[in-house]
Amino acid sequence: MSEQLLAGKVALVTGASGGIGGAIAVDLAANGARVVAHYGHSAEPAQEVVARIVAAGGEAVALQADVRQLEAAQDLVNATLEQFGQIDILVNNAGTTRDTLLMVMKEEEWDTVLDTNLKSMFNLCKAVLRPMLKRRQGGRIINISSVVGLAGQAGQTNYAASKAGIIGFTKALAKEVGPRQITVNAIAPGFFPTAQTAVLSDELKQAALDHIPLGRFGELEEVAHLTTFLASPHAAYITGEVIRVDGGMAM
Repeated sequence: MSEQLLAGKVALVTGASGGIGGAIAVDLAANGARVVAHYGHSAEPAQEVVARIVAAGGEAVALQADVRQLEAAQDLVNATLEQFGQIDILVNNAGTTRDTLLMVMKEEEWDTVLDTNLKSMFNLCKAVLRPMLKRRQGGRIINISSVVGLAGQAGQTNYAASKAGIIGFTKALAKEVGPRQITVNAIAPGFFPTAQTAVLSDELKQAALDHIPLGRFGELEEVAHLTTFLASPHAAYITGEVIRVDGGMAM
């Protein structure tokens, strides 16, 4: 891809302090976008992502917000506009897990996952649409779902519900804003090395690996490259899609 594929564009990436979010922010910047790397709690990883971007000659800032709250999401969008004057690309990647069987799942564990993974996407999309529409330059919204939202997973009813909700939301919003040349797509990653998967036992990791036809776990950059493609002019005629990046895991 050309290094200037996204020249002149501004991208807001939520959850950019995590593995996938950080990789996405770095790849968007490498392709010319100016990037806001959002974080919820951990400032240092997001600042490290910004430092990597700046060291490579890009432009980025790290901004904090509790995007589970609509007002905070609106403030984040406003801060992005104040910093860079526009928003062309929104990547909804903020997410968390509270894995347990439904019989013993606490209401707080359900609410936390749904608010972080699903409601935050509603909040950010609602906040970003007005400035996108006002610019009359189209736009790109890319939502990070999961193969768990397609296939389910025992012990993850809350996570699966949130990720499946992202898919339905993506398709509905794509129909709403398509006439204004704003595309909305979802990416469904499989098993990747992140903080969420690092806590799994070797037995569970091997069980997951046994179900991947390509015989390996994914690299973070493989999600990032697809995100950059969907954010680029090359994907202008793709909307409402859910694209798996899972080595064939959920076939």
